[in-house]
Amino acid sequence: MRIRMVALGALASVLLSAPPLALAIDEHMPFEDSELQGRYDRLTEELRCVKCQNQTIGDSNAGIAKDLRLKVREMLIAGRSDPEILEYMVERYGQFVLYRPPFNASTAVLWLAPILLLGAGAVVVAGTVRRRIAVGADLSALEPDDEPRAVGGVDEADGDR
Repeated sequence: MRIRMVALGALASVLLSAPPLALAIDEHMPFEDSELQGRYDRLTEELRCVKCQNQTIGDSNAGIAKDLRLKVREMLIAGRSDPEILEYMVERYGQFVLYRPPFNASTAVLWLAPILLLGAGAVVVAGTVRRRIAVGADLSALEPDDEPRAVGGVDEADGDR
């Protein structure tokens, strides 16, 4: 009975401490206009947290993410368009702040690297398959009597070894 009480107490303490760590809390009320709320949600999912780096500002609990969410909210209320808001964020934090950076000279490697690596992998696989087919064709072209010599065996009829 005592072990159960201790286990329940430990479980309760874990469950009570977990929710603040799991959810980003937006302390602002949602927009009354559903279109504006949709734009806000898309923009906060489009922008990367500059502190957390692998989370969006919508998911992050970092202080700067909260500030960026507030700035997005203010700019939406001020009537700025989505491209204007994204341009403001890029001017302030660089293209790093975008989860999907545009294709240009500075991001070309980022966009082309997967294609180049896939092509290199295809060349390696094709070369390996071609070599194995060639080796298989060479072995099948041998006469049955020549086969032990071809694989490193000794031909006892010749008496060479």
